[in-house]
Amino acid sequence: MSLENNLKTFLLRVEGMDCADCALHLEKAAQGVPGVHRAEVSFATGRMRLVAEGDGVIPEVQAVARKMGYRVLPATPTTDGAGWRGWLRRYPRALPTALSGLLLALALGVHLLAGPAPLQDGLLIAAAITGGFPVARAGWAALRATRRPDMNTLMTVAVAGALTIGEYAEAGVVVFLFSLGELLESLTMDRARSAVRALMALRPPEATRRTPQGEERVPVEALAVGDLVLIRPGERIPADGRIREGRSSVDQSPITGESMPVEKGPGDEVFAGTVNGPGALTVEVTCAASDSTLARIIHLVEEAQEQRAPSQRLVDRFAVVYTPAVVAGALLVATVPPLLGLGPFLDWLYRALVLLVIACPCALVISTPVAVVSGLTAAARAGVLIKGGVHLEALARLRAVAFDKTGTLTVGEPRLVGGECANHTADRRPQECPECLDLLAKAAAVEARSGHPLARAVMRAAEELGVADRYGLAEAVESAPGRGVQGRVAGHAVKVGSHAYVHGEREEDDPFCRRVDAVAARGRTAVVVEDVCCGNRAYGVVADTLRPETAAVIGALKGMGIRRTVMLTGDNRAVAERVARAAGVDEFRSELLPEQKVEAVEELLGRYGTVAMVGDGVNDAPALARASVGVAMGAAGSDVALETADVALMGDDLWGVPRAVRLGRRTVAIIRQNVAFSLATKAAFLALAVAGLATLWMAVFADVGVSLLVILNGMRLLMHSAK
Repeated sequence: MSLENNLKTFLLRVEGMDCADCALHLEKAAQGVPGVHRAEVSFATGRMRLVAEGDGVIPEVQAVARKMGYRVLPATPTTDGAGWRGWLRRYPRALPTALSGLLLALALGVHLLAGPAPLQDGLLIAAAITGGFPVARAGWAALRATRRPDMNTLMTVAVAGALTIGEYAEAGVVVFLFSLGELLESLTMDRARSAVRALMALRPPEATRRTPQGEERVPVEALAVGDLVLIRPGERIPADGRIREGRSSVDQSPITGESMPVEKGPGDEVFAGTVNGPGALTVEVTCAASDSTLARIIHLVEEAQEQRAPSQRLVDRFAVVYTPAVVAGALLVATVPPLLGLGPFLDWLYRALVLLVIACPCALVISTPVAVVSGLTAAARAGVLIKGGVHLEALARLRAVAFDKTGTLTVGEPRLVGGECANHTADRRPQECPECLDLLAKAAAVEARSGHPLARAVMRAAEELGVADRYGLAEAVESAPGRGVQGRVAGHAVKVGSHAYVHGEREEDDPFCRRVDAVAARGRTAVVVEDVCCGNRAYGVVADTLRPETAAVIGALKGMGIRRTVMLTGDNRAVAERVARAAGVDEFRSELLPEQKVEAVEELLGRYGTVAMVGDGVNDAPALARASVGVAMGAAGSDVALETADVALMGDDLWGVPRAVRLGRRTVAIIRQNVAFSLATKAAFLALAVAGLATLWMAVFADVGVSLLVILNGMRLLMHSAK
């Protein structure tokens, strides 16, 4: 058996990481542990993914992390985070930072009271050592494990240098500001991570299970497929299931992003984490808690957040070069000018120490992941599941969008949208014509035994007009596959189906037949019904109607700068042309096989570069896979759509497409703002440091301040509703 087959993947939680640079060094340190084949650490999510030879490497990785000042724990949250002790374990620099700040305050008090200088200096040195010890420990551990200086190493050297040249006040203030900034960064990032934990909290911890012995409260994890659970008004639904009894409106916004509750009744599906409305429901559990739609969404969002977006990989590569380059520059600044007689050594050494602080790439490294994590989380809360930063950035670059027709631009279910009887007069509507209604009732009696989509359209129209039960079920029903069906209704022979099936070889000059043929010429389907006994005839126009929002969505995409919208369908040209004109797309292509849809997407890619394909996630899978971004409609509860699409619209709402594009563009804009601001600040302070105009505490304040501003700017996306 090969070594690859023996490898295991472990998902771990990391506590105590203060910055993205720390995550990069912890990742390198973990990769150096014997038995670890790959390690990925995400500061944005606070998680570590290990690919290793067995469980035995975990304690060694934990030991390496502990030396660097971090805790590596199982991914499943534990209860040790409760209370102030748990808080201190999650934020280990909090106590040293507080002590350092207290000593600085005492030193300031001594200074204001004109106390002895040795006491003031002693308090300042103590403040620097107290706050700097965890920094130095983490920096030394990183240096030993990776053979490269990290931010903690650079800060330790800078503070040690300041103490050496007698700048005790700056050493103490620098340590305090740095530690406080790192603590604030950690707290702020934890706020961003809590957005995903809020998704986990949607599922209630317990459920009311119904048994032959009565009702019992059980943990949600104890529910099994087939169990019956009672959901009272206002309660959250504990598991995915199907309603057995009761009717109610259900708020599905946590899953699908729908703004209005959806009416549900027996046979309808419900999802874990959604909120029941005014009616009590009895639901049959259809999958375990760990396999629910909500659980899959959380899992996929976490996986997406751990992926590095293209811009993040670029920034990480830049940071790897940037830090050693600035360190080398600091060494040159400390040595070359004094040798050339351009000033005292201590002055240039101080400038070099400022450069070391500026060499910390934290703000730059964190500029992308915090925006990506916030963007993905905001999208998930709005019912748009984006499978990673690469797809989020691709959405921002879209120039063309291709749509499937059936079920995407249209409702996906044929409906009776018109028609009339042979004797119909223009002075009344078909809904008011007794003969039209009678023939519809007879057609429904015959079609009640058929599962054909056209039969469902006839039945739905009969139910809406209140005539579905006028005659009951037809007798002696015979089906002609692909043509129609006939039977006896109240003693009358009734035929329902295509024009050719019902009328056979009738004369072509029949006015009724001309009306039916005109319907077909306009790209619509006509269903003809005839009472053979009395000769009464009628036709119904069946069409897959356009979604109410389709035209507005297409208009919104064009308003956002999408250069081409295209409809791809297997339907005939007449139907495709009618739907395309009503939808407002720029072009359409009809009578396409699945492989021809792929060819159409490839042609669009050649013309526009970045193309999205929007479909149902199953029938259009090849075209979805070929597009730059594959978008699946109505993915809630669909395993195939959730797993295969790049973007899954959980609700059956076409507005999710412009929402996703808008969020992608806003995310990329914030990433660019963050990167530009970080680089500009670094460049400005590099120049100020070399010119001798920047102090250590100014450099730390700028570095920490920029990091916090970058995080807060990225977190603005969490307030973006994506709607």
